[in-house]
Amino acid sequence: MRIALVPLLAASLLAGVPAEATQNPSPVAQTRAFVDDAGADPANADADDPAIWVHPKNPSASVVLGTLKEGGLAAFDLKARQLQHLAVPAGGRFNNVDVVGDLAVVSDRGRDRVRVYRIDPAGAAAGSRVLRDVTDPFAAPVFSASESEVDEQRTAYGLTAGHDPRTGARWVAVTRRHETRVALLRLVDKPDGTVGTTPIGTIDLPSEFRLPNGKTWSPCGEPDERPQLEGSVLDVEHRVLHTAQEDVGIWRIPVDDHGFGRPELIDKVRSFGAPQRFDEVTEECVADGPDPGFGGKWLVADAEGLALADGKLLASSQGDSRFVVYDRAGLPRRDFRIVAGRGTDSVEHSDGAAITTRPLGPLYPHGLLVVHDGERRPAATGPSGEELATTGFAFVRLETAVR
Repeated sequence: MRIALVPLLAASLLAGVPAEATQNPSPVAQTRAFVDDAGADPANADADDPAIWVHPKNPSASVVLGTLKEGGLAAFDLKARQLQHLAVPAGGRFNNVDVVGDLAVVSDRGRDRVRVYRIDPAGAAAGSRVLRDVTDPFAAPVFSASESEVDEQRTAYGLTAGHDPRTGARWVAVTRRHETRVALLRLVDKPDGTVGTTPIGTIDLPSEFRLPNGKTWSPCGEPDERPQLEGSVLDVEHRVLHTAQEDVGIWRIPVDDHGFGRPELIDKVRSFGAPQRFDEVTEECVADGPDPGFGGKWLVADAEGLALADGKLLASSQGDSRFVVYDRAGLPRRDFRIVAGRGTDSVEHSDGAAITTRPLGPLYPHGLLVVHDGERRPAATGPSGEELATTGFAFVRLETAVR
């Protein structure tokens, strides 16, 4: 996943960070485990992407949101206790979430919509009423021309949102499942109090690449699937979208009120350029020749969740459960893992991430990093003792990870 936009503060905010900050941080807290099983509560809940809403007057009442795919959307306080759970609408599947102002914006992969929820000004103190659905009931699909096309599930996937300080526009950038297309939308307030979207523009990123040896390479995938993007973050201060093409790398794309500018691939996954083929028996990609070494050094596919903090870009190297920190120029500076702590689990195969650099009280005096944990341990088990897919979200002190 999003990957989520949060406020940026001056670099001086992290001045005074404790010198004993660890190389590999541990979570301060973690949410309850969610289980992708029809018998779980909520059913078929698969945690994916977080976002952070910062209370403007009482930071300790801030709220963390997390998508659960078919399991819906959950809200948590800063101790990772669940406040509210919202089910998906019929046919829905919530993929990514972000926050802009007092709105939580969600990509509904199941129905190809952008769903919008208003956040109660009381924040965590509102408890089970912290979120209220204000989605325009007449909202059109983001990418699909018809409901029958929606059913083909080439739908809204990754999502990030932000408030343009120059014009006041609220932007939403959405990627498309199994395609290379990205759409830029604007949130629009309706007379009835609901919130809809209007399109600004789209861009199609490459699905094949010319290599230094003169050959043309495309990432391996099923025959009818292009190399999709998901994890994304808007840097509204500099009018830039960063978005991760899972089997390719990280793109930087200028944005404005008219759409997108020229994209730049700022880092590649290690397997970039390596020949592979799709094995129809195993339904997996397998090596189909020697790796020519044209890939990057830091990211192991999939390139996933992106987040920003004080000009630094955080990326999830999902293939080996690391996180990579880049400077604003796109140069990698360090990497780390999130390891098990006292009473908390380590983080593996993370999708989405979210950051705020705002101090959030004694638990997070220098800011908060929230990440998806793709393998919560101990895993839930089924009736026959088999392990079930078990996921969650981990809360990390920002200064121990991004510095």
